[in-house]
This record gives sequence, C-alpha cells and structure tokens, in this order.
Amino acid sequence: MRRTPRTRINEQIRAPQIRVIDETGKQLGVMTPSEAMRLARERELDLVEVASNAKPPVCRLIDYGKYQYEQTKRERQARKAQKQIEIKEVRLRPKTSEHDTDVRVRQARKFLESGAKVKVRLRFRGREIQHPQVALKILDDFAKRLADVGEVEIRPNMEGRSLLMILAPISKGKPAKPVTKSAPPRPASKKQDVKPKPEKKG
Repeated sequence: MRRTPRTRINEQIRAPQIRVIDETGKQLGVMTPSEAMRLARERELDLVEVASNAKPPVCRLIDYGKYQYEQTKRERQARKAQKQIEIKEVRLRPKTSEHDTDVRVRQARKFLESGAKVKVRLRFRGREIQHPQVALKILDDFAKRLADVGEVEIRPNMEGRSLLMILAPISKGKPAKPVTKSAPPRPASKKQDVKPKPEKKG
C-alpha cells in the first residue's frame, strides 16, 4: 500500500532554493527557504511546499490549518463522486397477486428515491415461459407506476428462465422518458424433427 507523501511546512523545507507564491496567488520569485520563512512570519502565515517535484520546489504562503481542511474537503468530494450506484432487486412472478405487486412497487419506489437502481426480475416456472407477452405487460405496468421517480434503463430481456428489466432513478429536474413497449422475447422452444418430403414420382 502506497503512502501519501507528507507535506513539508516551514522549517521542514530543506531545498536550497524555492519558488514562492503568496496568499493571493502572486509570484514572489525564487529565494531561499529562510527568506520565505521571514515573509511568512511577517504575514502570520505558514510556508507550505505544494510541488516538491518541481525545480525549484514550489511553496505557498498560506494558513496551513485552512489548507488541510480544504484538502480533506476536496478528497471527500472526490470519493463521493466516485461512489458506485447501488443496484437493488425486486422479484415478481407472472402470477404475483395484486397486493404483493403493490408491495414490490413501494419497495422499488423507495430504492429509486434513495438514488439506487432497481433490477426487476420476473421468474418463470414450468410452461409460464411460453407466454412472454403476459410477463412483458406486467413489467410495462410496473415501470409505468414508477415513471415519476424512475426510467427504464435496460428494457426487458431474457436471462435463463427470468425476464429482467433495469430501472434507473430520474435526475432532479430531468423529465421522465415515456415507457415504450419491448418486443416479446422468444421463449425457449424444443427442436422438432423435420421429416423429409417425399419425392414426386415422374
């Protein structure tokens, strides 16, 4: 695990010469650390090395406590921006009751409002897979009931014996996309033996 380089300040700066920038961003030129320290004391500030690999190293006259706070704040914002969007899942069946469907809709609404994506999985049993249009209507209705908080990111598609759909939260101020119906997925069909046609006798 790599360690974050320690920031050198004040007497810790050992370079023979440094380039100095004041608290307003003005370039003060190249000087010795002792000269820069004198300026820092006069202004009741710290001398902070901000670019150690530069030649000569670059230092600024700033309030080090405030500098640390701003650095921590930027790092926290960067981590927040990199945070992955969570994906929650709700499950349905072609014969799920109306009451249970209402419960799943409320769950999905809660997830979307919290900023998570929702994977809606409709699982088939037995011969239910032979009627995909029924499942598509269920998912279509499900998406319409959540159209004010979520939009279809990935349209219904088959995965094994399940029909999957992904809903994504709507950004604030962004109008919801109209829900469009998907083409029915092809159910798995058994191969049939094709008998050769008898040749016509001449």
